[in-house]
Amino acid sequence: MPTINPDEVARLADLARIDLTQDETARLAAELDVIVAAVATVSEAVSGDVPATSHPLPLSNVFRDDVVGPTLDPEVVLAQAPAAAEGRFAVPQILGEDA
Repeated sequence: MPTINPDEVARLADLARIDLTQDETARLAAELDVIVAAVATVSEAVSGDVPATSHPLPLSNVFRDDVVGPTLDPEVVLAQAPAAAEGRFAVPQILGEDA
């Protein structure tokens, strides 16, 4: 039994200012009936004891642990920089501020 008829589709199309032909309203009414039936089927499958979920499969964190590992020697790294001062990279001042 259809739940949405072409007149309802035509009314909604008119409200949305969409110009539809009679064939289009009839086709859309049939398609909307299929959608309504599918939603009703899904609604029947859901019972009160099924918890709501955002994903059908359980998710877990796939990142590795944050563990400190070997690092480069700061003196070796600073020796390759164009300029260094007090154990840090020296860069040109860009804001024009007094030091």
